[in-house]
Amino acid sequence: MSQQAALELVQRYYDAFNRGDWNGMLDCLTDEVAHDLNQGARETGRAAFAAFLARMEASYHEQLRDVVLMASADGARAAAEYVVHGQYHHDDEGLPKAHGQRYVLPGGAFFEIAHGRIARVSNYYNLQDWIAQVSG
Repeated sequence: MSQQAALELVQRYYDAFNRGDWNGMLDCLTDEVAHDLNQGARETGRAAFAAFLARMEASYHEQLRDVVLMASADGARAAAEYVVHGQYHHDDEGLPKAHGQRYVLPGGAFFEIAHGRIARVSNYYNLQDWIAQVSG
């Protein structure tokens, strides 16, 4: 895959996210995608990723802004930096109570790409910053 094709793939992934198009996101992934949750475990497979999206949809409404994408020359790896603008509308297990709190949080992700699809996505953000924003 070319560098440009990798950038276009990751852009499609984030465009689908911002539309709330979970099937569009899933279409960008390999069947055995590895998903590294921020400060959490690795989940494997498209079905696990779909379950993650359902959990996210149940508790959060988010938009990613100021997205900047980068990719290796061979298109095998990519990275993104962005700012999450979100609202926490329903309690998520182990986290503070939700009551519509809004938050703005910088984040990033790293991708491995294989056979024209995302084979790994690793997300990073400052969980303590998010907790402070929704707890205040």
